[in-house]
Amino acid sequence: MINETNDKNTESQKIEAIFLDRDGTINVEVDLLYKVEDLKLIEGVDKAIKVFNDLMIPVIVVTNQPVVARNLCDEATLQNIHQHLRDMLAEHHAHVDEIYYCPHHPEKNHPDGNPAYRIECECRKPKIGMLKMAEKKFGLNLKNCFMIGDTTTDILTGKNAGCHTILIKTGYMGNDKKHNVKADYEFETLLGAAIFIRKLHMQNQKSH
Repeated sequence: MINETNDKNTESQKIEAIFLDRDGTINVEVDLLYKVEDLKLIEGVDKAIKVFNDLMIPVIVVTNQPVVARNLCDEATLQNIHQHLRDMLAEHHAHVDEIYYCPHHPEKNHPDGNPAYRIECECRKPKIGMLKMAEKKFGLNLKNCFMIGDTTTDILTGKNAGCHTILIKTGYMGNDKKHNVKADYEFETLLGAAIFIRKLHMQNQKSH
């Protein structure tokens, strides 16, 4: 399914990177996932990421992880979860190029959690700090990138950064209702989005 909500021209542009949300986009949504054993890939995600890998388009995960601010786990455990994610993808000959995470939460006076992480920051989506880090590391023009996720927060993040945006109907399916924003495209699955981007990529290759 494609639902194009504006006329942004993605043709004739080089697709420089794919930004992916984590929970509900790559792995099955678990409220406040903080245990390695709770990490399960959504069906078909490995194939979708492999599509991007085969096109040699960097795949960059950008994820809010307030589990650290809530003291449910520490950053070392979170990094173990991400290594497990990499290992699961590797079993299917797929990989992500980088994982950026925000461990913060802005509620400073909340009785639970780690006060060192309960701060206002520039990395928590829908702010674009994580995307700016990737922009610098990978030498990206964010206007030639896609932001893909399952929530309105993901879509607003992409729009704030000037990216093309895709909402997929896994995880929260855009029903989080946090922001009044519409994605440029909608697909049922990440694999559907990947096939669409592959088609765009091939068209762009022919036009150059």
